Formats: sequence, structure tokens, C-alpha cells
Amino acid sequence: MTSNSNHQRDIESASSLDLRLGLSFSNLSLLTRALTHRSYTNENFDAVEDNERLEFLGDAVLDFVTGEWAYHCFPEMPEGNLTKIRSFLVRNERLAEFARKLDLGNAIRLGRGEKTSGGHLRESVLGSTFEALIGAMYLDSDLNKVKKFVIPLFESVKESLLDELEDAKSELQETSQALKLGTPHYRVINVSGPDHARTYEVEVLIAGEAKGRGTGTSISLAERSAARSALVHFKNLKS
Repeated sequence: MTSNSNHQRDIESASSLDLRLGLSFSNLSLLTRALTHRSYTNENFDAVEDNERLEFLGDAVLDFVTGEWAYHCFPEMPEGNLTKIRSFLVRNERLAEFARKLDLGNAIRLGRGEKTSGGHLRESVLGSTFEALIGAMYLDSDLNKVKKFVIPLFESVKESLLDELEDAKSELQETSQALKLGTPHYRVINVSGPDHARTYEVEVLIAGEAKGRGTGTSISLAERSAARSALVHFKNLKS
């Protein structure tokens, strides 16, 4: 997508987003504020407030909801791993992934500079806006509504969370160095899909040779998938 097309894209209204996602906000101005980036308020003086305070609140709400979900979802898991699961879910990369699933970027109100440079595709903007949306949802309704909204998103990545917990990249690095093959290097070999639903394909090179490939909705997830593929390669060599 070119800068020009970014600039000309149609912004989805808060009321349209509310209807499309079935959010049922009683106070649409809260939703509008959640979608308002600081760059927009800097250029539009009729916009009273940006979404940064809602982002702060949403961060705290998500921290609690993810902790409670992980506690009930993984009843046998020790505290240290539960902490990792929670951190995997609330980090910006993951929240941006959720925002893309919801096609939230097209509804974010940005200043001209941010809009032209494709701010609605940027992970930092998407993740922060998702947090602001959660903060607004909590203020507009209650914690139960937030849970109903986010838990299906958590469930959709449950398996990949367990994969991340295994920390395949660290295991591959240890394996590679133990075999005196040096440090693994990752490179993106293909990107496909629309702006809001990218799929990345990554190859891992060890001693200059491709040892595994993987795909994911972010480069980080694709790298972990490639690392798992390479570990399978090394385990097959041993057997």
C-alpha cells in the first residue's frame, strides 16, 4: 500500500465499528476517544482528548483479565509459567495481532503525518489502540463485558502460547552452539495476505544452511515456528 493510498483511505466511524464488532456501547464518545491517536488531537482542536488515559486503564484491566484466564485455563501450571503466559498475551505485539483480527486499524483517527506514513498498520499504534478500546469498554459497561470480548481472542492463540512457553528459539540456539554451528539467523522469505491479516514466512539459517521454515501472523511467531522446525530436523538426525 502506498503512502498516497494510506492518506486517502476511508476511516471507519465509531458507530460503524460498534455495530460491526457488536460492542453495543451506550456512550459512543468513549469509543471515539479510544480510537483517537494523539497526533489527531494535535491537529484537530475540536477533539477533546486522545486515547492515552484509556490505554493506561485498558492495560491494567487486561493484566487482570489475562491473569484470571490463565489461572483457570491452565490449572496445573506453576506460577512462573502463568506469569509468562500473561506476559505473552499482553505484550504489544500480541495486542496488535488482536487489533488486526478485528480490523481495528481502519477506525483509528490519526493526524495527517501519521496517516500518510501508515500509522494504522504500525504495531505500536494498533496495540495501544486495542488497550484503549478495552479501557473504554470497561468504563462503558463492566469487567464481564470485557471478558466476553477478549477471551475468544485468548482462546484463538492458546496453542501458540504453549509453543512460546517452550521457548524453541532458545533451545535451538543452545542446540546449535553445542554442535559448534554458531548462532541461528532468521530471515523473512515471504509476506502474504491483506494489510490487516499478514502472514510471514521465515527461514532459519545455521552455519549458512537453511534448517527450518515457519509461518505466523507476526515475524516473531514465524521465527518461533521456524525454530521448532529446525529442532525437529536436529532430533531426526539423532534418531
